[in-house]
Amino acid sequence: MEKRSERIERQRKLKWEKLHIRKFDFILLPLVLLGLFGYHQLGHTAQVYAAQKQAAEVAKKHAAAEKAAAKKAASAKKNQIMRTPINWKEPSEVKPYPDLNKVSDFWVKVKLKKNRTYLMSGNKVIYTMYSSGGMYHDQNGKKVSDTPTGTFHIQKERGDEFFNQSLNEGAKYWVSWKDHGVYLFHSVPTLEDGKFNIPEAEKLGKEPASHGCIRLSVPDAKWMMEHLKEGTKVVIEN
Repeated sequence: MEKRSERIERQRKLKWEKLHIRKFDFILLPLVLLGLFGYHQLGHTAQVYAAQKQAAEVAKKHAAAEKAAAKKAASAKKNQIMRTPINWKEPSEVKPYPDLNKVSDFWVKVKLKKNRTYLMSGNKVIYTMYSSGGMYHDQNGKKVSDTPTGTFHIQKERGDEFFNQSLNEGAKYWVSWKDHGVYLFHSVPTLEDGKFNIPEAEKLGKEPASHGCIRLSVPDAKWMMEHLKEGTKVVIEN
């Protein structure tokens, strides 16, 4: 009887242990599955976060670039002093003409191919004017301007207007710098009736167009006539 009872007791314990293991497996399996699901979700969330962070950084850089470009454009517009588009009826720059009483070592430089005339203080440009010098022609295989190059000086001859019958062309506000009334700074050209020659005026600052004089906008020519003192140095370069 004892052996049988021992055997029964042993079988009961074994059965209980198996049942306990199954209960543990029943509890553990959902936990394992939940852990795997959570790990997957965590990985997915990390990927989404990384993608969102990268997109935010790209957007931030793009916004910063746009802001910098806008700031640069605003600064360029603020610092722009040359009048654009060219208007032969207006001063070449949007700032006032220089006060020559406050300028030292003043002289004038003309760059023919650039179609610009520069008011200089020593080596510094203090004002830039749109201009058009003499047309170019072939001479011994080279392109030569009708405007002589070199160093000249403002002469006493000047006036409000003139008309050259031989050239059938005139101008307003002129001042001589060579040959006493032959080579001048003057406005864009006028017709015999005193009206401006519009097609010729539109060439100002864009191409060589004169017979040798230096054409300027109407206000620029008037300022030069009124302010360039006799003896002022004028350097004309190609």
